[in-house]
Parts: sequence; C-alpha cells; structure tokens
Amino acid sequence: MAEAETRAGFVALIGEPNAGKSTLLNRMVGAKVSIVTHKVQTTRARVRGVAMADASQLIFVDTPGLFQPKRRLDRAMVAAAWTGAADADVVVLLIEATQGLTAGVEAILAALDEKRAAGQPVLLAINKIDRVQAENLLALSQKMNDRYDFDGTFMISAEKGHGVEDLRKDLAARVPAGPWLYPEDQIADLPLRTIAAEITREKLTLRLHQELPYQLTVETENWEDRPDGSARIDQIIYVVRDGHKGIVLGKKGETTKAVGQAARAEMEEFLGHRVHLFLQVKVRPNWQEDSERFDAMGLDFKDGNA
Repeated sequence: MAEAETRAGFVALIGEPNAGKSTLLNRMVGAKVSIVTHKVQTTRARVRGVAMADASQLIFVDTPGLFQPKRRLDRAMVAAAWTGAADADVVVLLIEATQGLTAGVEAILAALDEKRAAGQPVLLAINKIDRVQAENLLALSQKMNDRYDFDGTFMISAEKGHGVEDLRKDLAARVPAGPWLYPEDQIADLPLRTIAAEITREKLTLRLHQELPYQLTVETENWEDRPDGSARIDQIIYVVRDGHKGIVLGKKGETTKAVGQAARAEMEEFLGHRVHLFLQVKVRPNWQEDSERFDAMGLDFKDGNA
C-alpha cells in the first residue's frame, strides 16, 4: 500500500481582537503556543504553531487582531497580520458568533476584497457557536457568505473543540503537496526565550487590567541550563512609567511574586524540567519607539510609521 502524499503549507488566522484566534491555534496544535487571555490585542507577533493532520503539516500563523491602529506598536501589529495573510497558502477569517458582522469585520472584508488577487482560498470560521441559537448561526452564515465569496464555512467552538476537526481536515486537503517543513514532533518555531517571555506576559495580562498590559513588554535576558537539568531564567519586565512599576510590583512585591510563580509553573510544564525564574521590573519610557524591542517581538519597526 502506497504511503499518502505529504503536504505542507501556511495557514493564516485573521480576525478582530479576541475572536479566538490564539485559542484555535492552541487547539489545533494541541499545546499552548500563543497567549490566551480575556484581554484584547494580546498577540503581538506572528506565532507559528505546527499541527499534523494525517499526511499534512499545517503551519499556523497566529496574527495580531486586526483593528484601527493608533500607536506605532499597533500599526506594526496590524501590518504583521496582513503580511501573515498575504504569505499564507490558506486564510481563515475567524468571527464571533455572538458579535456577527461588526464594523471591524466589515473593514477586514473590505481589505480582503482588495487583496483577493493573491488567489489563496479564504475560509470562514464562526467561533463560539455554543453561545447562540442555531437559527441565528444559519442567518449569520448566510449574511457573511452574501457579503463575501468564502471557499468554505465552518461552525466551531475553539474553546470546546466543536467543529475544529472538520476545519483541520479541510485545511489538510488544501495545503500544497510537498515535504514537511518542520520535524514531525515540533510544535512551534519560536525560540524558547520568546515562549518563556510570552508566558510571563500572559500572566501579567491576566493579573493586571486597564491599559497597562499593552504598555509593558517582557524580555528573557538570560537563560542558563544547569548541570542538574534545571534552567535559570532571568527576565525583565519593561514599563513606560515609574507609576506602572509600582503596579507591576504590587504591595511588598506580591504581584510580581504571584506572576512569577504562575509563569514558572507553566514553563516547567512546557519544558518538562525545573525552572528557577527571576523577574525584574524596569522603567523604559520609550520602549514602544525602540526598534530593538520590535525586533524581539518579531515585528518590523518600519511598519509602525504613520
């Protein structure tokens, strides 16, 4: 019996902030490779998660949420999202069943109209289907397909897994024939330093509120693998104001301590060995205008130009 033809390709997940792209990516890959929080705009850089579907390898590009950018960082994030879509073999537009055809989704569709010349298939995934009535789902699906000629429509719950396998199988058949681009057991192409920094940033985002999470960044300054199999990881949390430093530290350092404990536990689960995590909080007023910080996040500083 002949072996199945191998396939491999890039799949871009696009949509508004908080549509569930990171949750879907993590569900497809079967491991956590992208930040998942209740906050919007938490994904900054394109994250490639690698999923296997029979003889097909799907490389997911989890793009930042598409929104109206105001700051340099926002503009660079949106540019990264569209670059990820343009470079992909298949595009999946994810929308929330509870929100429907919003002004933001309409703006994305208008941009897709202009970019369709690229020729790659565009699929619609209506997420969070467990939160609305079936008749409303059908009406939304019809409305979306009347607005845009999608190559396929899928009803899913990324959080619970409903419908995700059908989407995976469809994508597996659509990506081009060819050899796999990554080892079969690799789930992401991010450096471990970046993954560790994202884990800590997620815990900060969950712990804090208002605008502060979008005005901080985390960098892994040092990573030392020790003879006993453990790792020492030193990270710096950069904030833009002295007042923010106090918020991140918390009373007697309690906030940073709690964040460090949660981040360390997740790093140990991800890495499979003990981690010694050390966090510092530093003020860097203009980090959002620092090209090195953009490089560390996988973003192009020039894309942030107005």
